[in-house]
Amino acid sequence: MDIIVQHNSKRVAKNTFFLYLRTMLVMFISIFTSRVILDVLGVDDYGIYNAVGGFVAMFSMLSGTLVVASQRFIAFELGKQAPHVKKTFSTAVSVHILLAVVVFILLETIGLWFLNYNINIAPTRMFAANWVYQCSVLTFCANLICIPYNAAIIAYEKMSAFAYISILDVVAKLGCVYALYIIDFDSLIVYAIFMMLVTILLCVIYGIYCHHYFSACRYDFSFSKPIVFDMLHFSGWNFIGSIATNLNGHGINILTNLFFGVALNAARGIANQLDNAINTFVNNFLMAITPQITKSYAAKDYAYINSIIIAGTKYSFYLLCFFSLPVFLNTEFILGMWLKKVPTYTVEFVRLGIIYSMCQTLSQCLYRTMLASGIIKKYQIVVGSLSIMAFPAAYFFFYIGLPATWGYWAMIIFSVLCLAARLKLLKEILPEFSALSFCIEALLPIIYATVPVVIISFYIHAYVGQVSISLFIGESLLCVVLTGLSVWFLGLSCRERLKFVTILRNKLTIYRNVRA
Repeated sequence: MDIIVQHNSKRVAKNTFFLYLRTMLVMFISIFTSRVILDVLGVDDYGIYNAVGGFVAMFSMLSGTLVVASQRFIAFELGKQAPHVKKTFSTAVSVHILLAVVVFILLETIGLWFLNYNINIAPTRMFAANWVYQCSVLTFCANLICIPYNAAIIAYEKMSAFAYISILDVVAKLGCVYALYIIDFDSLIVYAIFMMLVTILLCVIYGIYCHHYFSACRYDFSFSKPIVFDMLHFSGWNFIGSIATNLNGHGINILTNLFFGVALNAARGIANQLDNAINTFVNNFLMAITPQITKSYAAKDYAYINSIIIAGTKYSFYLLCFFSLPVFLNTEFILGMWLKKVPTYTVEFVRLGIIYSMCQTLSQCLYRTMLASGIIKKYQIVVGSLSIMAFPAAYFFFYIGLPATWGYWAMIIFSVLCLAARLKLLKEILPEFSALSFCIEALLPIIYATVPVVIISFYIHAYVGQVSISLFIGESLLCVVLTGLSVWFLGLSCRERLKFVTILRNKLTIYRNVRA
């Protein structure tokens, strides 16, 4: 068992490395392109792109359930070493093609009506907005059909391929940004068209890779009714969670448009870019361990899953702290260096987005374990219903005249309540799990490790005052060092520290032997 666990840990580490290699390049290029796009399009056009694209993405509540189902069922079949992987994959592709047709019809009828008669956009830009809408619809449908191929790569844990394809994605998008300077036409329309073409190209590449490298992932138009029934049963209950995710993200974005206009949509778009860049580091780690959770549940290795939940929660939160604390302290400086013009409320949105991400990170391993089990009826009724309440709460806050920041506060409040509910419900499906042990072994070390660092970092930032580039770099490095020391001495157990030291010694020994 120890050999298997060690092998799985090495695989997670290797996959995480490839994903971080991807992240560094993706984040750098994304941050640069966001600055250029905002400069070329302007605040209003950038806000239109985010508002229209966000509205189309609202329909992912219909597809989000099947996204999770595809990832779960393919990985589950691999974990059982069952012979039905090919049948599961082909069925998943067939279901996604059918769903893409349904979504296309809805978007070209109800969605088109809502765009032209309800979204707050200046009449002079409605023609461009409709171009953005049509490109967003085709992009959404292409991504929808591509989901099973993406899920297969993750389930087979081929993160190197996922990393390389993602790097190609951002490089292509960088070329699209360059095209905005040389094509003399409406920049918003040109940008939307090129984003659509890049998405279609990436989907083709995912399909070719899976067809070539995974014999079980060659689509053959099969359609297994039992597998469809299982996927739809799983997806039906997961639909509640998908609605909550979309209402909390894209839904509140639409509310922001209706109450405050496209300028604040631009602020949310910029804030989401920066928050997503930070969260990518954590999401890469979680992406690497998710197949391990699903396969281990299929093999009924509950003790290993419990250890993943404790360790995964701590390590993902620590990773988020490493990257988010310097950004939180120096948000105004970073945005001022990054953008030529910072939209109103962007600073507040970025900081509240970081707080929300921290709350969500505490629940991620619990959530992924619950999905791996497939026993989600009660979970979605309780947690999904709680999460959905953030949307009407945000509407109420906006209606009574509170500022746009209260959209984030609604999400934060209900994220904490959902964490408490997940701790209660997971015990029912995982015998080895204990909410008390989770609090003692995961949450308490997180508090011990982060509270001192936050207090000291805020004190240093207040003492430094006006920030320059050199001071920002120095302060950020100091925050990273302080966070590392605090995590090492206060956030890790003696056993975990010993394990890290052992791994480091083994790596150094291998390196010396190679050089010799």
